Amino acid sequence: ETGLSLVYMTPVGKPLVEKKLEKFSKGLGLIILCGKFEGIDERILDVYNFERISIGDYILSGGEIAAMALVEGCVRLLPNVIGKEESLVNESFKNNLLEYPQYTKPRVWIDQENKKRNVPDILLSGDHKKIAEWREQESIKKTGKFRPDLLKKQIIDE
Repeated sequence: ETGLSLVYMTPVGKPLVEKKLEKFSKGLGLIILCGKFEGIDERILDVYNFERISIGDYILSGGEIAAMALVEGCVRLLPNVIGKEESLVNESFKNNLLEYPQYTKPRVWIDQENKKRNVPDILLSGDHKKIAEWREQESIKKTGKFRPDLLKKQIIDE
């Protein structure tokens, strides 16, 4: 368990990542400082040793929305917030991979060009081992397509 974290939401901070949310969610709490328009006096940040955190490479009028993202990311990791703890195991950014594709009902969906789009047969097979293998492969494919930078990061982390 870590202590109380002092966080300043700012575009100059380190990117907010899942590992950081996990750390914060195990701590004693957060004090989040949000600037408005021009920010906060640098002396305050330095004297109290605020950790600077960013939610992306863009500018907002204030840090409130960024703080809400930080809080939302932490709260969902607290015990008994998510219905099934297993739900937190295979999510995007675990092992630097995006989560595998999701499918719901109906089993066959017909698009606007009258083309049938089926739920992959493997997901309906009941073979949990093959489903797990398919999900892992699809996570790798999806990450390669949408966030190849994460695959590079995975190799570096390993």
